[in-house]
Amino acid sequence: MVIHTDGAARGNPGLAGAGVVLRDAVDGSLVSELAVFLGERTNNYAEWTAVALALEEAVLQGATHVDLRMDSELVARQITGRYRVKHPDLKPIHARVMTLLSGFAGYTVGHVPRELNKEADRLSNLAIDQVRES
Repeated sequence: MVIHTDGAARGNPGLAGAGVVLRDAVDGSLVSELAVFLGERTNNYAEWTAVALALEEAVLQGATHVDLRMDSELVARQITGRYRVKHPDLKPIHARVMTLLSGFAGYTVGHVPRELNKEADRLSNLAIDQVRES
């Protein structure tokens, strides 16, 4: 499964949302997409939460291998262990992500340019907009 994730915060902290797109790795068909409002959070919290939500959805969809793609170079490097997660609010989410990843037969994590992550970005902002409009 190919997974694109993004988090957005209007202000830092500010109203935040997570966006997730899951596609079949073979034919590229849409498997699932999520737009989740997160309340008032930081951008990093939103980015990390998007990854956790994506992996939980991948498990529900029966994925055995995942290819995570995100435009947050920081989060990608924290997942691969190149950078440490220092903020106390992010450590539990990081632990959850690493536990979820260990349950797959295989996974890859990559940073992609923002232009290649437009769908997840749209969904993260949609989550915020839907709450603001209600």
